[in-house]
Amino acid sequence: MPILDPNSFEFISRSADQTRRIGIRLGSMVQPQDVICLSGELGTGKTTLTQGIANGWGSLDRATSPTFVLVKNYRRPDGSEMYHLDAYRLQSALEAEDLDIDRMINFGPFIVEWPERILAALPDSHLWINMTWLGDEQRGLIIIPKGNRYKDILENLKKVMIKSFI
Repeated sequence: MPILDPNSFEFISRSADQTRRIGIRLGSMVQPQDVICLSGELGTGKTTLTQGIANGWGSLDRATSPTFVLVKNYRRPDGSEMYHLDAYRLQSALEAEDLDIDRMINFGPFIVEWPERILAALPDSHLWINMTWLGDEQRGLIIIPKGNRYKDILENLKKVMIKSFI
């Protein structure tokens, strides 16, 4: 994918802290019913980015990988919840539906790691983030919006990221 594609944003994170800061900026923009899809191999920083998203959203809870429990929820002081699904161990979209992801999507921001495993269960409109391992401290992120809401999020994210790195 070309770096200057107007429908995506490519960024290289130089540390886990920088990946978390990107997540914090994104987390400050998410709302109930937003769906964030994190795609990438093991060790590409999906959980690190989620920690930032949860923090920026205002979570009282520290985000951790839900690999063995499948779903974790994070709370804010106002009682709202964010849901975090790790679909790595799921075999199909039907298994995701059995976890009641429709409810999770409808009541809180929803983050899913390994979304390609349950794509049929996800709404067409979402923010897709491809993450790649580039080196010990470097991760590549390509952020692709699907739908107008996510185009707006991406434009706002670009503005705050470019402003903070100039």
